Amino acid sequence: MDRTQKIILGLLVVAAVGVVVVFSGMIPKAAPVATPVFTVYFFYGEECPHCHNVLPFIHSLQQKYPDVDFQLLETWHNQTNFNLSVSLNQKLGIQKWGVPEVIVGNVTLMGDVDIPDKLESVILDQKKKS
Repeated sequence: MDRTQKIILGLLVVAAVGVVVVFSGMIPKAAPVATPVFTVYFFYGEECPHCHNVLPFIHSLQQKYPDVDFQLLETWHNQTNFNLSVSLNQKLGIQKWGVPEVIVGNVTLMGDVDIPDKLESVILDQKKKS
C-alpha cells in the first residue's frame, strides 16, 4: 500500500469514528423502568360477571399508571390469592368482603359501581402520598 492509500485509509477511519461519535449522541436512550410506588390489589372471581365488568377499567388504569403495581388476583380457584384477600381484609378490619374488590393502602372498594367511580381518585391520592 503506498503513502496516498494509507493517508486516504487513515482519513476514512477518522471520519468513520467521527460519524459514530456524532450519531451516538442522537440515539434515544431507553427510558428507565419505574419502580412501582404502591400496589393496587384487584381481587376477582373467574366466573363473576361483575368482575368481568370491572376488568377493562382495571386494564385501562394499568396502561395509564405504569408506575403503579397492579396485582390481578383470582380468588375463587386460587387458595393463595384467597388467603391474601382474607389477610388484607382482616388487617383493615373489613368483616364482609367479596369480589370484585380493590385494596389500595388502607382503602377498600367493592363492586362494579364503586371501583370504576372511585378507584382512579384513590390512585391519585395515593400517588400524592408516595
